[in-house]
Amino acid sequence: MPGQHFIGIEIGGTKVQLIRSNDALVAEKQILVNVNRLNNSEGILQQIKDAFVKIKEDKPVAAIGVGFGGPVNYKTGKIATSHQISGWKDFDLKQWLQSLLNVPVFIDNDANVAALGEATQGAGMDYNIVFYMTIGSGIGGGLVINKKIYHGAFPGEVEIGHTRLDKHNNTLESLCSGWAVDKKIREAITQYPHSELAKLVSTENKSEATFLKHALNKNDITAKQILHETADNIAFALSHVVHLFHPEIIIIGGGLSLTGEYLINEIQLALPAYIMHAFLPIPQIKTALLQQDVVPLGALELAKSSLYTSR
Repeated sequence: MPGQHFIGIEIGGTKVQLIRSNDALVAEKQILVNVNRLNNSEGILQQIKDAFVKIKEDKPVAAIGVGFGGPVNYKTGKIATSHQISGWKDFDLKQWLQSLLNVPVFIDNDANVAALGEATQGAGMDYNIVFYMTIGSGIGGGLVINKKIYHGAFPGEVEIGHTRLDKHNNTLESLCSGWAVDKKIREAITQYPHSELAKLVSTENKSEATFLKHALNKNDITAKQILHETADNIAFALSHVVHLFHPEIIIIGGGLSLTGEYLINEIQLALPAYIMHAFLPIPQIKTALLQQDVVPLGALELAKSSLYTSR
């Protein structure tokens, strides 16, 4: 109905983000706060409670959508656990949020919600079968079919980061996450201390992967080798996605996606070798468009679409 509003919430291990939109899902107000892990889940709940006062104002809220950083029961709204913040195990987040605003609440895993956001408002808008992968400190994934999140049996699905790349427990996440790339860079610059990448990393106290694109811009051979190895492993993991689901588009988000076309081009070059000939050409591969707002924007879509479906 015209005049109603929605709130989309991202609950992660480092930040909590809320966006209020109108019925057309055009963002009207946004709040972002950093998480103090020492305060556990209680600290985050208080941050959300405080943010509600500021973001709701006098607007009539029709529903709330949430993307949570961890496995959740999307049917009940209960959190299974968080791998980053203690205190979430078996917490009934849906009931808690409903007690604050007394409106319908819809909750899903943050990667699923991000996939929905990109499929409806981002790089996947023109496609029906969208696979989304986020590469940050960890690696998560989501599959959206005809603008609806694909769900497997509880407690989850599409955990692309836990895909085994061999029989020795090397996973996509253990080899290609932001933290894994940081480690590769640290090892490389120890071996090649005079490389352009080593010079860049020494300038600031940031995640080493942050400097990868800058080094690639300078044609640094060490950065090229790290990118090639990482992209090849990502392509190998994505070959399983193509053989199982054959999405029309694969969207890559998260911090490592900020390397842009460097990463995308390497994956596009590597992937065909791992795909059976009958499935060629490979799907479209693009970087995510919504960037840091992808989860709360996807949560807005989750709130609106779920509300209308439930009626």
